[in-house]
Amino acid sequence: MSDTITIVGIIGTDPDKKNANGLTITTFRVGSTQRRLDRTTGAWVDGETSWYTVSAYRRLAEHAFDSLHKRDRVILTGRLRVRRWESGERRGTAVEIDVDAIGHDLLWGTTSFTRDVPASGSSASQTDDSWAPGPASEDSWATPGLEQTGSADSSGEEAIHGADDGGVDSEKPVLALAGAETPF
Repeated sequence: MSDTITIVGIIGTDPDKKNANGLTITTFRVGSTQRRLDRTTGAWVDGETSWYTVSAYRRLAEHAFDSLHKRDRVILTGRLRVRRWESGERRGTAVEIDVDAIGHDLLWGTTSFTRDVPASGSSASQTDDSWAPGPASEDSWATPGLEQTGSADSSGEEAIHGADDGGVDSEKPVLALAGAETPF
């Protein structure tokens, strides 16, 4: 059984990168503190802080090590593991997360993303980037991959048709936008 968990917290240790038998692993600790409203005072107070050891593997480990730092606020999701440990007379419980995805918490600041492009001839798995934006349009509300026909019906609305409609009759409008109204 695998429990999936998503937490929001603050990185408490500098990320540490190791290479074990050709597998890159980055580990760090994250503290997550629940906040609650104290109804007697009307103020928000911090509850207990839960600490997790986070492990990232392979390319995610490389990216996490290069991007994350102590005191960064993050959101992460992964598989929760709780295990008991013993070392001599010492005993305890380890709470670990094998992370599937991680990113900065944008509620508290901004970040900049740089896409990793594998070197040509690399044996690393490459993702299929089958989506590509359509031609540039002067209309800032235009939908990528859709072309505007320029024909207007009697109400003054312009019809927008799919560029690759997958068998849909291209004479029928896929989406109609009113001229002066916001489309959303």
